[in-house]
Order: sequence, then C-alpha cells, then structure tokens
Amino acid sequence: MAENSDASEEVLLDCRKICKSYNGPMVLSDVDFSMKRGEIHALVGENGAGKSTLIKIITGVTGRNSGTMVFEGKEIGHDHSRTGAQGLGIAVIYQELSLIHGMTVAQNMFLTKEPRMPVLGIINIRRMNSLAQAMIDRYGFNLKATDVIDGLSIGQRQTVEILKALNGKASLMIMDEPTSSLTSAESAQLFGIIRQLKADGISVLYISHRMEEVFDLSDRVTVLRDGRLVEVLEKERIHPNEIIRLMIGRCLDEKDSKCVMERKGGEVVLDVHGLSSEGKFSDISLQLHAGEVLGIGGLVGSGRTELVRAIYGIDAHDSGSISFQGKPWTPGVSQSIRGGFGFVPEERRLQGIMGGISITGNIGITNLDSIAGKGFVSDRKELALSRKAVGLLNIKPAEPSLPVGNLSGGNQQKVVVGKWLIRDLRLLIVDEPTVGIDIGAKEEMYQTIARLASEGVSVILVSSDLPELTRLSDRILVLRKGRIVKEFAEGAVTEEDVLRASSGILEGGAA
Repeated sequence: MAENSDASEEVLLDCRKICKSYNGPMVLSDVDFSMKRGEIHALVGENGAGKSTLIKIITGVTGRNSGTMVFEGKEIGHDHSRTGAQGLGIAVIYQELSLIHGMTVAQNMFLTKEPRMPVLGIINIRRMNSLAQAMIDRYGFNLKATDVIDGLSIGQRQTVEILKALNGKASLMIMDEPTSSLTSAESAQLFGIIRQLKADGISVLYISHRMEEVFDLSDRVTVLRDGRLVEVLEKERIHPNEIIRLMIGRCLDEKDSKCVMERKGGEVVLDVHGLSSEGKFSDISLQLHAGEVLGIGGLVGSGRTELVRAIYGIDAHDSGSISFQGKPWTPGVSQSIRGGFGFVPEERRLQGIMGGISITGNIGITNLDSIAGKGFVSDRKELALSRKAVGLLNIKPAEPSLPVGNLSGGNQQKVVVGKWLIRDLRLLIVDEPTVGIDIGAKEEMYQTIARLASEGVSVILVSSDLPELTRLSDRILVLRKGRIVKEFAEGAVTEEDVLRASSGILEGGAA
C-alpha cells in the first residue's frame, strides 16, 4: 500500500481515455497521458497527430467529449477553463509570446497581481521591481526588472514568459516549440532554465519537432499518431530513430516506403541564387526545370513558407537574385501573375478565397486582366471562366453562383487552384495543398499536380505530409533553420529519410 501511495504522489497530472471530436472525425481517441512531478516530458507526433488538441484540453481552451483528468489528486470537471487551469498552476508558453510592449519586465510579470500600498491601494512600484529582480537573480537570467520589453531579444522575452508563469506559482509549465525563433546560444540558455525548473520540482511538458532537443532534455516521451497514443518511452529508450519510427507508425517495406527521385533535365524555368531574408531563411540556391515537381520539406519554422512567399513576391528579401526563363526577375505579385506564376497559400480561408462571394467572383478576381476592359468586368466572360474552372477540377456543387464559404474544404481548395489553371500557367507554387481535405479530394489534387507537370508546368510543392511529399516530388529540398540541409535528387527516398534530415539527424543516426 505504501508503494502505491508513493507512486500516486509522484503523478501531477493524469489524463485517462481522453476523446475529442469537432463535429466529425475523432481528433483524440482514448488517449492516456500523465505528468510526474519535476519531470521533463516531451509530447511528439507528426502534424495532425493531436498534440495541440490535447494541450488545449489540459489548459482549458477547449473541452473534452469524454475521459477523466486528475491534477494534484483532484478530479478536473468538464467545466475546466483557462482561468481554472491557471488557478491550478498550469501555465503554457506558446511560440507567439503574449507580452505587452511598452511595459517593463516587472509590469509584465505582475500584470493584474501588482503589490499595492496598504492605505491608498496604488501600485507599489518599488516593491514590484524588488520582487521581480529577486526572482530574476534566483534563476540567473540576463535581465533587469526595469527593462522595457521592446528592447529585449526574442530569447529574453521568452525568459519573461517563464518568469510570468513562475510568479503565477506554476507547477506544470507547457512549452510549445519554444526554440523555433531562438539562436543556438539562446536555445542553450533555455535548456539550462528548463533543467533548473526540473531541479525546483516544476514539471515541464515540452512539445518540439526537433528530435535532438527531445533526446537531450526528456525524461519521458509520449508519441501520438492520428489522435491515438502510440507509446510512452522511458529515458533508456529515448532515441531519435526510435521516436521517428513510432511517429511514422510502420516499418515500411521496400515496395511501399521508397519513392524514386529523378532529376529532370531540360529548360531551367526558375533559378534562385543566394536568396536571404534576415530571420527567415539564408543563402537559398535552387533550380526548377520545366515540368518538374520540386518538393520543399522541413519542420514548422524551417522557413519553407517564407521562402516561397519571397519567390512569388508577397514578401521582400534582403539579398540574392532570381532568374525566370533565363532573364533576371524582380519578384512582385502583379508581375508574377502576368508572368504565369500561380500561388496556392497555406491558409486558404484567410489568403486564398473570399468566403462570402461566389465561385464566379473568386475566379474572376485573379483574372481581371482577361475579363475586364475599359474598367468594366464582362459578366459573360467571368461566368465562362468560372464554368471552365468548375469543369476542370470537378468542383461540387457545380454551381458557379454558390458562395465559396459554403463549399467543403476540398472544394474550396479546388477553387483556389482552379483560378490559376484557366490562365497560361508556367509555374505553380502550392503550400500545403491537402491540409483539411478528405481522401477523395486529396487524390484529385494529386492527379491535378501530376497532370500539370506532364503538360510542362513547373511546380514547387511545400508539404508537411511526408507520403504526399515523397509521392509527388521529382526532387526534394529539405530546409532546417532557414537553410537547405539536404537534397534528395536521385534514387530511392523514404519518409523516414526526409524526417531524419528535417530533424537534424545525420546519416549515421547522430544529431
């Protein structure tokens, strides 16, 4: 009995049979997850594995459909909320920091909890600064309580977020991709802080795609795949290769796992040399041939989306050069459209469609140069183009007057692609083409990309879906921390090969 009691006292958080559905497929199915006191526990899985949903449930951002949660020995009800989570001592530090600019470190740390004068009730600034500095000094942070947030580096700002959580008496600190914007030196400092938190008995739930960090820091690792618990690895079993095997979910045989890369010859359509954008990507050089599908792989934050946005001209770059069809090219959205570039963005609802207007209107906006004369849009031409796009991609329902926002995710994506296919397209950039669409729509999208390549259109494909990336690409470039770290150009390549390169794991298995 004593042993069981000791074991239960070690457990800070215990989640059992957690299920979650958003009016459709199950996002989490019977997931068990636990945190011990004073441990560093990594939560890993591919995109869509259910990590974010589980964190939202633990922090009270969203509710669970079923399952139990116990924290500090007390059951958490289904009315669990953000405020309730904070009251329990659960803190989360996201990639996007929540500090208030224009305020000092101490003001951010004590926001809504400021010490006040006993009589007048006004904020006791001297005491607030003193308390803040004492905590800063205890952890040896390179900060002053009176520093203004605007003058701090990203790493220092992240430290302030940690101080806020500590000031809130956090016993469980959740860190979501905390090193995505940090330099190597800042990351090393953060790891020291995490180990100090562990020494102080604070539990850290660490979410990262970077296998070397997981391997270096973690006491245990929980692997999720497709909304289900795969396995919990104890310290002696934590190894990047083993984690990747569990994340992918299968020991792939030669027939199913390997796709053959084949370098296309012929005309160089796009030539990028030494392209750089400070803080986003650095010294990118690549060539794209006619009819080639060039895959861009890498983890979240590796610079993939930023790179293709710069090539298209949505965002500026600092240095480097681009040539298109053998001539110098200055990127710009209008120029790209005129030159035969198409762009399918990652966030289709925010950047690719206008949900409140019709299929016809969405198709027409991109093609005003061919349907508008003397400042007036030809309704006849606009309708003809939309019907052509509907037919080309089998958009359903096949009614051009329907608002795009009323269509399924797959058909919305078809509209985004369709507005480019009715132009004289020479190059198509597609960023995460099948996120949030069903299997049937995915297959149609794959067929469309393959058909375009067979017709001589060059395609740049950014995808986090490894089977998709390896299946569709003729070549794959892998980005890591804004640089190209690997090219798969010839011969067989597996999903594991790409994930290992993305995670910084070398051929021999070392990080």
